[in-house]
Amino acid sequence: MHRRLLVVLVPLAVLLVAALGVPLSITVAEREMQETYVNRLNDVGRFASLAETALSTGRTEALQQELTRYHELYGIPVALIDTSGAVLLGPADAYQRAARAEAALPRIVTAALAGARSEPSREWAPWDDSALVVAEPVGRDSEVVGAVVTISDLSRTRELILVRWARLAGLGLLPLLALTAVAWPVSAWVLRPVRKLDAATSRISAGDLTIRADAEAGPIELRRLARSFNSMMDAVENAAQRQRAFVSDASHQLRNPLTSLRLAVESLAPHLRPDGDGQQVYDVAVDELKAMQRMLNSLQASARMESLRTASPVDLDEVLATRVDRWRALTATAGQALTVDVPPGLWLLEPPGGLGSILDELISNALRLSDAQAVEVTAGAGDGAVVTVAVRDDGQGIDVSERAQALQRFWRSPRHQNVSGTGLGLAICADLIGAAGGELRLEEGLPRPDGSGHGLAAVVVLPVAPASTPT
Repeated sequence: MHRRLLVVLVPLAVLLVAALGVPLSITVAEREMQETYVNRLNDVGRFASLAETALSTGRTEALQQELTRYHELYGIPVALIDTSGAVLLGPADAYQRAARAEAALPRIVTAALAGARSEPSREWAPWDDSALVVAEPVGRDSEVVGAVVTISDLSRTRELILVRWARLAGLGLLPLLALTAVAWPVSAWVLRPVRKLDAATSRISAGDLTIRADAEAGPIELRRLARSFNSMMDAVENAAQRQRAFVSDASHQLRNPLTSLRLAVESLAPHLRPDGDGQQVYDVAVDELKAMQRMLNSLQASARMESLRTASPVDLDEVLATRVDRWRALTATAGQALTVDVPPGLWLLEPPGGLGSILDELISNALRLSDAQAVEVTAGAGDGAVVTVAVRDDGQGIDVSERAQALQRFWRSPRHQNVSGTGLGLAICADLIGAAGGELRLEEGLPRPDGSGHGLAAVVVLPVAPASTPT
């Protein structure tokens, strides 16, 4: 419970420190400047009272000495000026030097000679270099005969303000560091199971259904979420295993009776009359039995390959080295031409069951189903994150409207109904490629020799794998 309270209170405390720190530092600066202004105002008020007495009696020596002593003691030029602005008493040279640097001085002195106590300059920021000018009229209303003016250098005051700001920053930093020291392990304790859960979901999305989340770490809410997640994955994995087991067992159990049935049908061949209708029925029955056997074999192969859900790095050159010679022999037998244009050094994530088996299926489709004269195999490193392998032909192709259906199980083009096949090959390839984080696309292929259109291109897109990764 205390950890959950800290998770809520720590951010609030940090926001509170940030919200109070700036106004507090501004208040400190204003208080220091106001205190300095009040001190100067008291000084010029006292000097103005003395100056009024000195001017009325004509005894100015004592006031001159006091103004000089004040400048020597505090380093602040103070002068008694007449209505024309000329210095009557005080350190005239020091006053004139300081007055030349202050743009606000004429306004303040004019207001004082008019009989009003002027407001000081508001440029009090510690990073500003202007002085504090304070003037007090000598006399009252229309009887003003001069003014006492002080020009205070605020550099020392500003240094004190900066020092106090630094102290406040240090005092504010200490609790912030303490809060950070507490928040860091608490946030790590909260986020660690989240990161593990994220890693588990990433591996599951890649096809590994055996991964489970850590249900023993983190807050109770995350532990409860992890247990629910693991229960869900147990149900998903069991369902997938039962599905694969059913397909495999059903295919295996049906194979023997189907084989016996085929043998029984084929044993009828010697008893058929060549010129009778039975021969045609016999041929249809044998063809259907062969198609059923191919279907069962494909279902069994699909169940076996789908049980392998882990992609692994592979060098495309090594895959092609074991396949290209056989492809050339098949195309040569069929009177077709095979071209392979693949740059060396391409590493990719191989789908479960092997990339070679997938390429075999794509080449087989191009040879059996397209009536192509040329088949081309190319590859390239797309945008740097994927490798693209394409099998193109110049055959009949597939209509654009049928390409999405061609990747579905048991779908066959109307043109291929009399060609041996099960309609599972491309669908299984697409599933396996997807399990490796890739994609199988059907696109426009090579131009047909008669100029009537284009053949079909089966494009395999797979993630890049580092070349240094062992196979």
